[in-house]
Amino acid sequence: MTGAGALWSMSDNELSDELVHLWATEQAVAARRLGVIREIDGRDLARRDGATSVAVWLRDKLRIAVSSARQMLALAHALDSSCRATATALADGVVNQQQAQVIANAVTGLAEHGPAVQAKAEQALLDEKCVVLEPAALAVAADRVLEHVAPELAEEQQRKDLEAAEKRAARDRAFTMNPDGTGRVRLSGWLGHEAAAIVEAAIDPLCTPAGKHDDRTATQRRADALTEVCRLASATGELPENGGDRAQLILTMRHDDLLARIGHGMLDTGLTVSPDVVRRIACQASIIAAVLGTPGQVLDLGRQRRLFTGPIRRALP
Repeated sequence: MTGAGALWSMSDNELSDELVHLWATEQAVAARRLGVIREIDGRDLARRDGATSVAVWLRDKLRIAVSSARQMLALAHALDSSCRATATALADGVVNQQQAQVIANAVTGLAEHGPAVQAKAEQALLDEKCVVLEPAALAVAADRVLEHVAPELAEEQQRKDLEAAEKRAARDRAFTMNPDGTGRVRLSGWLGHEAAAIVEAAIDPLCTPAGKHDDRTATQRRADALTEVCRLASATGELPENGGDRAQLILTMRHDDLLARIGHGMLDTGLTVSPDVVRRIACQASIIAAVLGTPGQVLDLGRQRRLFTGPIRRALP
């Protein structure tokens, strides 16, 4: 190997060849290291050394993250069992460690289909057309390898994967609104494909720019469209009742402050808005007067029925 001090004297081709040689050597070392890790695990050396797990032992010995240690251990096991051809390719420098990781993930993921299918998949991914692919592109090929080696199984696997994905989407569906204290509310969550398509269909017609002077960004138009869809739904009067009243926006503010455009209003969510926002809302709203005593208790919201009405429920803390 050429000494570091002589690099300046090497030609362009020599430098390129040196890099490739060093990279191949590094992959051979990686293959050897993974073999050593597998043997250490097989001998239960980590436990006898007092470590709680092999990953923790590797973390302490190599000063690496536990996640990296777990990944190396899993790869070491795969190369020693279902991916021995990949282990040889790694040692020979035909593939690098990242490529070997992609192949191992794909092959071990086909365990339910048996060793024969796994072996065919490994050989397909070690084909000369695949080993020249960088890891991300190789992962794309790996995702479709079952279609290549066992087409009769691929369709059934696709059905199972789709059902699993739909169950996961239904389980993980969520929607949250979190104020950040700066006048904004962050929306986040997850929807399944069907639910997302329904939302998209509802807001898409409202996302079109409102003329040539509309300078809103695409994301701003989508935010406005979502708000408008909810406004339209509330205006239909067909939403389920909540506490004795149809869905509606409730806002509280002193009348004098509203007229003078000072102070602030409070939404029923507990968030505050400026007087200008209150006036804009009031232009399209029914005004319900609430007479408050000095301590703030409700003195008059009407009592037409013995039980709590919607207005009374709104006034309750």
